[in-house]
Amino acid sequence: MSVGTRSAHGVSEACAGGPAEYGIDPDQLPDGLVVADEQGRVICFNAAAARITSLPAEEALGQRLEKALPLEDLEGRRWWQLTDPYGGLAIRRRQPERNLLLPGGREVLVCAQYVRTEPTGPVHRVVVSLRDTEARRRTERSHAELIATVAHELRSPLTSVKGFTATLLAKWERFTDDQKRLMLETVDADADRVTRLIAELLDISRIDSGRLEVRRQPVDIGAAVGRHIQAYVAAGLPADRFLLRLEQPLPALWADPDKIDQVLSNLLENAVRHGEGTVTIDITPTASPREGEDTGTSVTVSDEGPGIPEESMNRVFTRFWRGSKRGGTGLGLYIVKGIVEAHGGTITVGRGPQGGAEFRFTLPVSAPAYLT
Repeated sequence: MSVGTRSAHGVSEACAGGPAEYGIDPDQLPDGLVVADEQGRVICFNAAAARITSLPAEEALGQRLEKALPLEDLEGRRWWQLTDPYGGLAIRRRQPERNLLLPGGREVLVCAQYVRTEPTGPVHRVVVSLRDTEARRRTERSHAELIATVAHELRSPLTSVKGFTATLLAKWERFTDDQKRLMLETVDADADRVTRLIAELLDISRIDSGRLEVRRQPVDIGAAVGRHIQAYVAAGLPADRFLLRLEQPLPALWADPDKIDQVLSNLLENAVRHGEGTVTIDITPTASPREGEDTGTSVTVSDEGPGIPEESMNRVFTRFWRGSKRGGTGLGLYIVKGIVEAHGGTITVGRGPQGGAEFRFTLPVSAPAYLT
């Protein structure tokens, strides 16, 4: 097969000796892969490279590397002329990853490896890896938004704490006991707000890094929901605002009680704050979302409010989604999804029977092996 032709599996025959030698199809690699031979002609141009460069592989194969991949640095200089892989220093082995530009100004991350048959011999292959910067830019934007949100959310309570404490220290004798109590209660509430925000940030960090720990214990999910309802009633909401329905018998649930409380707290708070009418909580046995387990527990929280617009459904569990009413950091449902998935469960959002929002999460039983 001549250079520039493709095998039946979509891989350039010349890629043999590279990933294909180990049974890996270069077209299945997530990053762009471009390989040039000792003459500087492209002998491998995988599907990701074609997608990133918008150049069909058939057109790239057989061309000079600098023509198939006309890269420039951020100052407009031609990268292949600057690096000179075939005529430069014989001790060079690679080019570290850097941002370069394709024709049209599209930015890509590029690194290159020089393959030599002898330590200081001529270059036998140039292997180039291409990576789209869009995913990294989205991550950077997300981090920047998180920092901005945290700075904004911290500024208000810390300003209040600083103002009240400074005032009390400077003019303690001028205030009545009731005024002092009011100021201290405000400081206490703002300190709680800062503590909650820090806890949310720690949860996000653990979720994003896959380090969220789940310490399983027997959990009475019905009793847990009941405690949250009692807290709302004690805070002044009418008892008939909530309807709890349990379908018996429920399977014994092993989960992290603190984290399940966090999930219930967020879902009920959303229903109370954004919804209207009766908040209905249905707890039922269901099929387990985890393969190899038969039973699980499903919790559905629905309200009778306006619901979530259809166009917003796919953004509900993303960071900073706040719904129609402002307030909060917009991180709660993102954390809820992370906690449920850390338990091996699933969570969905939709429209409830009365037209309001309906959140449903399902957890596997996850009983210890010695109980099964």
